Amino acid sequence: MRGKTPALFAVAALALAACGGDDDNGSAGGAATADAETGSTATATADAGGDTAAPAGDAVALTYALWDANQLPAYEACATAFNAANPGVSVTVQQQGWDDYWNAITTGFVSGTAPDVFTNHLARYPEFAETEQILPLNEWIERDAVDTTVYFPGLVDLWARPDGNQYGLPKDWDTIAIVANQQMLADAGIDPATLADLTWNPQDGGTFEEAIAALSVDVNGVRGNEAGFDAANVATYGFGLVNTGGGNGQTEWSWLAVANGWNFMDEPYWGTSFNYADPKFVETIDWIKGAIDKGFAPPFEVFSATGHNDLFKAGQTATTSLGSWEIGDVLAAEFETAFFPTPVGPTGQRASMFNGLADSISASSEHPEQAWEWVKFLASVDCQNLVAETAVVFPAIPEAADRVKAVRAEQGVDVSAFTVHVEEGTTFTFPIADFAADRDAIMNPAMEAVFTGSDTGSTIADANAEVNALFE
Repeated sequence: MRGKTPALFAVAALALAACGGDDDNGSAGGAATADAETGSTATATADAGGDTAAPAGDAVALTYALWDANQLPAYEACATAFNAANPGVSVTVQQQGWDDYWNAITTGFVSGTAPDVFTNHLARYPEFAETEQILPLNEWIERDAVDTTVYFPGLVDLWARPDGNQYGLPKDWDTIAIVANQQMLADAGIDPATLADLTWNPQDGGTFEEAIAALSVDVNGVRGNEAGFDAANVATYGFGLVNTGGGNGQTEWSWLAVANGWNFMDEPYWGTSFNYADPKFVETIDWIKGAIDKGFAPPFEVFSATGHNDLFKAGQTATTSLGSWEIGDVLAAEFETAFFPTPVGPTGQRASMFNGLADSISASSEHPEQAWEWVKFLASVDCQNLVAETAVVFPAIPEAADRVKAVRAEQGVDVSAFTVHVEEGTTFTFPIADFAADRDAIMNPAMEAVFTGSDTGSTIADANAEVNALFE
């Protein structure tokens, strides 16, 4: 598939095969994406002993911001270790939910109150770099002889603009898979072992649609693959949509569209022409809308009002797609779960977006040298090993990622559904390009219109033209 970066993923597959590495964040990850978008505001300052305390004496006080509440304890542990080794510096970790987080970052740039260091996202950093609101790291990396080969191959490259300036050191990576309610699988007569080999196409949905139809149950107990199923009165949907996906669709639709042979842009990243009007994308979205109409997936008013993991944990959906940074969240459900990879599409391959996070230094920081030392530590083996013990994300360093897989295995959790994409080389990169905020302003309302009744083809074609006009 064109969206893939062959050098990155061919080597990454070998690295994973050797180290047994696994899933990530959003991360978000990721996710991630609007991934990991929940969590209340929290602040903690870790001293050398790990207690919450005010900065001591004349120590340089640094602020560090992140959005994922699930990751807060891991990075507080890193702050404790860093402060112990650097008594002249005190790091305060701040956490806000996704929307509040980015609002605070952007307004902070204007008001001069931005954190010294913050977790950045591939969708956001190009604009921050273009407007010189974050600092390039090149001179520090060269001066301190930072070994950038310790990370999974290709991750460092994602944080470099075409001009060669580097704006982050990798901290994690993430992929997409599907989680299922084991009891609901049993009730539907579905063997979990068969889920690793599901197929999908935009015409009849393949065996993936067959599975989510069987898992859909109306208020009268009739299943979606049985006569008399009432699509207007569904008690449990076979598949839980995440949201409309905007222009990125990380956990929502990207894995289906790319498996259908679609590419986001004219280049794997730093493209200048987007392909939303491509019939392969349009028919993918129309299949999702069709699944909603059939009662196999919740309508817009349901999935837009309640988080997809909350719907899943409440038993309102039997499956949902999710980023690897969300593993811990769904494991908190009061029932047994199982993860399985995304289905194989018309290309003959399955697909997953490959994303990852890094930390950036605000150009307004009054302590850039100390901020760099913290960024360097966040990207180090020591910090990433601490993060690995929490298993909340898959760190960017293979040995730490390997530890996450081991931690999950000790818990009886098989997360290979997230690593199979990398092992098979069927990942594609997040669409890194300029004008992210402007693209969001176009694609977010367009996709919402599509999922609330507007014609997919014409709506997307108009939005696509607006997006590409940004690059003219």
